[in-house]
Amino acid sequence: MINRVVLIVMDSVGIGELPDAHTYNDQGSDTLGNISKAIGGLKLPNMQRLGLGNIDDIKGIEPVDAPEGSYGRSGEMSKGKDTTTGHWEIAGLILERPFPTYPNGFPKELIEEFERRIGTKTLGNKPASGTAIIEELGDEHVKTAYPIVYTSADSVFQIAAHEEVIPLERLYEMCRIAREMLVGEHGVGRVIARPFIGTSGNYKRTSNRRDFALKPFNKTLLNYIQESGMDVCAVGKIEDIYDGYGITKAVHTKNNMDGVDKTIEYMKMNTKGLIFTNLVDFDMLYGHRNDVQGYAKALMDFDARIPEIIDNLRDDDVLIITADHGCDPTTESTDHSREYIPILIYGKKIKSGVNLGTRKTFADIGKTIAELLNVNANINGESFAKEILK
Repeated sequence: MINRVVLIVMDSVGIGELPDAHTYNDQGSDTLGNISKAIGGLKLPNMQRLGLGNIDDIKGIEPVDAPEGSYGRSGEMSKGKDTTTGHWEIAGLILERPFPTYPNGFPKELIEEFERRIGTKTLGNKPASGTAIIEELGDEHVKTAYPIVYTSADSVFQIAAHEEVIPLERLYEMCRIAREMLVGEHGVGRVIARPFIGTSGNYKRTSNRRDFALKPFNKTLLNYIQESGMDVCAVGKIEDIYDGYGITKAVHTKNNMDGVDKTIEYMKMNTKGLIFTNLVDFDMLYGHRNDVQGYAKALMDFDARIPEIIDNLRDDDVLIITADHGCDPTTESTDHSREYIPILIYGKKIKSGVNLGTRKTFADIGKTIAELLNVNANINGESFAKEILK
């Protein structure tokens, strides 16, 4: 009997391009493999022991003869390659149409309506890197107090503001107004508050980011676990990604290591059900900024924490480590990439060395968790629980 699953999403840690990657201009993307190649070989001994190098030919990460975990990879059935799409699919929801994107900025009438509702003009309205746009428009923002609106290749409406110019609560209120507006054809996956601090030439984003996602259009794995009377403990931006739908406890985090700390805190509590963690630094700090060395160090830092996570597993716990998309920092693009995701599974009641192969959908993870927890969940996916349970 499994009483609890600890599901950790390494945000953007893809392991090679999907067959349709060319339709997203992502041919050649391989987040993990290309980082390893670029630095002359990644050292991730703990994930390697679980079977990471056995999943596929990951440059620099050798397969082991007797993996301690079960392992595999998964393709994505949903259209798109963003955080919301990936997480929703993990939890059993498959998107037939991608969330809308705005490569030329948002329509004039939409921005005018937003300005009318918040009572002030805005700056920007174009796709941009978050750090670049505050460098470009930060001074004008400080002078005018107009919020900076921008997007990316993902389905996002982002609002940047200096914390001393627009207080956090006011920024979050602006985001809620945008979220109310952005439905239907303009139903972007996420509205994101991007606060920053500092002075001209030295602006720096803070950890007070907040994501305002659409509510999932159907029940997910989270709802079924909650309805069965168990806990759904969300760590990091998980609460935001699902708009709180199906979540019983939630905590936000400052960075990856804080995310691991908070996960372990929940593990030490008498919780039953799901602990669901997103580690966002891989994507936000390193993938989108094409920082290969920073990404590599973040991977090694997380790998070094895995023994501590395993030490806190109860006998009836299962650990699953996966991802939600790619964001290859070695390519010219600073955007997400359409990639396979890794699946690593470990626990006292889990067989070691089971090769789960290539799954058709991320939803197989959600369906498996439901079966492990003995929850009847009407979601997409095919469970592999029987293959891995001792």
